[in-house]
Amino acid sequence: MPTALAVAAHPDDIEFSMAGTLLLLKQAGWGIHYLNLSSGNCGSSVLNSGETARVRRAEARAAAKTLGAKWHAPFLRDLEILYTVPNLRRLASVIRGVNPEIVLTHPPVDYMEDHMETCRLTVTAAFAKNMPNFLTSPRRSAVAGNVSIYHALPHGLSTPLMEPVTPDFVVETTTVHRIKRDALAAHKSQKEWLDTTQGMDSYLDTMDLYSRRVGAMVPNVEYGEGWRRHLHLGFSETDSDPLAMVLKSNIHRPT
Repeated sequence: MPTALAVAAHPDDIEFSMAGTLLLLKQAGWGIHYLNLSSGNCGSSVLNSGETARVRRAEARAAAKTLGAKWHAPFLRDLEILYTVPNLRRLASVIRGVNPEIVLTHPPVDYMEDHMETCRLTVTAAFAKNMPNFLTSPRRSAVAGNVSIYHALPHGLSTPLMEPVTPDFVVETTTVHRIKRDALAAHKSQKEWLDTTQGMDSYLDTMDLYSRRVGAMVPNVEYGEGWRRHLHLGFSETDSDPLAMVLKSNIHRPT
């Protein structure tokens, strides 16, 4: 079975911008995997760090179950996602264990450092998956095979300098949007937190709004997720685009 791995910074990041694409890959017969690097331990104004991490861990597992994805445990903490060799070894071990053909992750430029550092770690860990002299933690042997990396659109659909970001293509997620919404709803603790800290009046409605805005980038699409493909050099023998090939009936390119 071909596999796809979504790597995001925090619990709920996958649901906001990647879950619809994962669901469509699953419908196409792919195995899908779900990894947040951070426990989300800072995501509460009421619970302490340990309690928050436990709550968010349970919510993330429930969300992954809703998506039908294999959940992988986080190994970092909020604001401690840093581009270091130990963190790289941990993530490379997961990637070797899954050996995905497709990796979905954050964009290189986004509104917060945790997202950008997750992107950097993911790209390098995928690059190192077939390098036997790079040791992972826990140790896993190097694995062969091509991998294609796709970057989601930044939160807010623009860079931190408010420059709009246009995707290479939009994946129409209208048919799976309800399940995507149900998966996001599993992160119950976050509605209160985001209402308090970021002024989001409705957690789920915000996701709906962004999905509609992405869909509106192309004609006749209600909900969508936008993607940009990473350069294939060092990752794939050919300039292949497996996501567009597998989901071709759902692919729409901005004109």
